[in-house]
Amino acid sequence: MPLTTILVEDSRTIRDNLIPALEELAGVRVVATAETAQAAIDALALQDSWQLAIVDLFLKEGSGLAVVRACQGRARDRHLIVLTNYPSPEMRRRCLALGADAVFDKSTELDAFFAHCLAYQAP
Repeated sequence: MPLTTILVEDSRTIRDNLIPALEELAGVRVVATAETAQAAIDALALQDSWQLAIVDLFLKEGSGLAVVRACQGRARDRHLIVLTNYPSPEMRRRCLALGADAVFDKSTELDAFFAHCLAYQAP
């Protein structure tokens, strides 16, 4: 069964390409998208059945770090992955310290990202 997913990404081009790839390669169903930190926080609060959040760090307004921070108290069966173009060692450390499950580089780690998403579906 596909993971109910919220995608936080401000680039329409990336969303338009990533959503079908996620559905095909990672077994997810994107039920909501957000372009700003506040819209993402609101969507995550309103969608009580989400299982996976995929968060970019640089958004139209606000930061993906605020979204990660807002999810710190989430249930254990809710996963949060940061997918960014700026995965410096310091940024990876900050994301993980705030509670992200994993951090992936959009330009070089997509295969590992899709595999990580699929692993959440394993029994």
